[in-house]
Amino acid sequence: CWLNSSDHNTPFPLSILLQVGFFPSECVELINDKVPQSMTNSVPKPVSKKHGKLITFLRTFMKSRPTKQKLKQRGILKERVFGCDLGEHLLNSGHDVPQVLKSCTEFIEKHGIVDGIYRLSGIASNIQKLRHEFDSEQIPDLTKDIYIQDIHCVGSLCKLYFRELPNPLLTYQLYEKFSDAVSAATDEERLVKIHDVIQQLPPPHYR
Repeated sequence: CWLNSSDHNTPFPLSILLQVGFFPSECVELINDKVPQSMTNSVPKPVSKKHGKLITFLRTFMKSRPTKQKLKQRGILKERVFGCDLGEHLLNSGHDVPQVLKSCTEFIEKHGIVDGIYRLSGIASNIQKLRHEFDSEQIPDLTKDIYIQDIHCVGSLCKLYFRELPNPLLTYQLYEKFSDAVSAATDEERLVKIHDVIQQLPPPHYR
């Protein structure tokens, strides 16, 4: 940005003028006279009848919107399962623990006594299929051959659920306390400290 000096007719950079601390009056030009008259004298126009009807329609529409519960009953609105806050999900679903975890852990306890159940990964397409069914508020039949033959996909789905929680199961708020607890010197002290921190978890996370 450049301005002309009246004394030397040479340009001065704005940075130099800022260092001086003021602008010489001959370098400043008021723009009031250059503002179009239509802008300075403009008055807000009254709302036309057409726009008034539109506003009335929008207000009526907003008031007559169906409730979240009615949308769910009609099958229009579906609650998210994966990637949803744990407390919010349980409040919306009315469960004490997420159905996805209940179904998967019951299945694993019955059929999943195999090596690496929570270490080895299942087939990606099976994991995504299970995820889609739970996200669609369906409880998939885990006894199908496709899942019996790929038990690891059920364990992988559990890990996927925990991994996508916006606030982790042990919560960001208690991270430092858990970190201190597992760093205790002896096993006994570590157990006491971890037990103490677990008691501080929010009820949905504690359950």
